[in-house]
Amino acid sequence: MDRQGLISALRRLREGVGELRARPSSERAARAIERQLDYQRRKASAIARDHERIERIMSARTSALVATLSPHVAITASTRVLEVGSGAHGHVFFLGVRGAIGVDPLADEYRALFPWQSRAETIAAYGERLPFDDARFDLVVSDNVIDHAERPAAIVDELVRVLAPGGVLYFTVHVHHAIYDVLSRAYGLVTHVGLPRDLGGPFADHTVHLTARDAERLVARDDLEILHRALHPEPAPKRRRRVDHLKRVLAKNTTFEVIARRRA
Repeated sequence: MDRQGLISALRRLREGVGELRARPSSERAARAIERQLDYQRRKASAIARDHERIERIMSARTSALVATLSPHVAITASTRVLEVGSGAHGHVFFLGVRGAIGVDPLADEYRALFPWQSRAETIAAYGERLPFDDARFDLVVSDNVIDHAERPAAIVDELVRVLAPGGVLYFTVHVHHAIYDVLSRAYGLVTHVGLPRDLGGPFADHTVHLTARDAERLVARDDLEILHRALHPEPAPKRRRRVDHLKRVLAKNTTFEVIARRRA
């Protein structure tokens, strides 16, 4: 980039600051959904001949969740279960619970892509506006969902609203070092004004980037009794890339996990 090009880019950068600050979070959420659908379509094509192995992996993952929840809730065939953000491979498809429901904005598309989606009822809806009455479910699951959404706090409000008194909430979200959100916004700004960039995708894969303290505040409610909380760092990859080292330094994708009971 020559001197004139740099001056022009810096001018766009200055103009873009105010524009990005005013940009509604709904735009970022819409882009996140588009990226997710594109990714899952490619994945569905890649695993078309490997469904049995994938189902075994997902079933084992859900069995581990059931074991984690067992001290707090007994999941039976009649337990009223809702998974918000059931996605392509949600727990709701492998629980074996009659009447379990999954909610996802892309539910209709996923139903056409993955055969196990037929194991549970799915509804195309957003977590910020769940189409259910108050106190409808005994168990509500939200597994790494809210950081892909437009209004994370509104989703937590809805999770609790549809949970029956005495019911259990299983909630996880990826949390990061506080600097990560700053870097993510900087990446978005650089992309917006067209500056050359070497940061790549790690700063553009979520709608928001929460710290552990942010996540704690979201579930610190008078109507929830916290039964269990934990932080699980992302396992180190077998082959380290520079971006993986950066993720470790910034605590990227550490999982914040909470099990809570709805107070009567």
